[in-house]
Amino acid sequence: MRKKIAAANWKMNLRYEQGEVLLDRILGQHIDLANHQQVVFAVPFPYLGMAKSKVANRNNYTIAAQNCHDKASGAYTGEVSAEMIQSIGVGYVVLGHSERREYFHETNEMLASKIDLAISNGLTPIFCCGEALSIREADKQNSFVETQLKESLFHLDSENIAKLIIAYEPIWAIGTGKTATSTQAQDMHKHIRSVFAAKYGHEVANQISILYGGSVNGKNAEELFNQPDVDGGLVGGASLKVDEFSLIIKALR
Repeated sequence: MRKKIAAANWKMNLRYEQGEVLLDRILGQHIDLANHQQVVFAVPFPYLGMAKSKVANRNNYTIAAQNCHDKASGAYTGEVSAEMIQSIGVGYVVLGHSERREYFHETNEMLASKIDLAISNGLTPIFCCGEALSIREADKQNSFVETQLKESLFHLDSENIAKLIIAYEPIWAIGTGKTATSTQAQDMHKHIRSVFAAKYGHEVANQISILYGGSVNGKNAEELFNQPDVDGGLVGGASLKVDEFSLIIKALR
């Protein structure tokens, strides 16, 4: 059975002590997870150690970094490498978020390098893909997302591709209050799985968890997660609210 995942992306939010309180309160809900369910907290770099210690004794709760550099090491002041993340015992990293692509001009080629470094250091990438509103309105979203996947991921072999988590984020639905309908989400997730199946076969494609990442909240999570190819969510704003994120965790199938 594929992993069903609720991933919290805190982005650049919260003071250190606020992050501690948020984690304590969410973990204090004592939501037990089945073996196929997982909660991931993608926290800012300065909070990784603190967050890791908070979830240390909780089954299927874990931590992710929000990014890594596309070079292994060197004179890149202010950057953080995949090896550094691995060296502190963090096992996941978010790569290719739409904000990184837009604000920091990350390309598909650059992300291919980040993917390789993450995997070579034993990290599980949560790879983000998705289209802007103009692409959706032109009905070119399928080919656009397919290109993102092929140019960043299709150099990987079957063993490594199966290690990935994919997060589909329609850019037009991030922080706007707009959400893709459950049908729109399912259609794209099904397409993404079919792209992997065409390259790697259905058995491999069916191992890959595909998360939805566009204004997921406590009210729409259950309907979204009930779609056959939607395996959870990459959650932004709602992950900063105890009650909202707790409902999202409980919505995992």
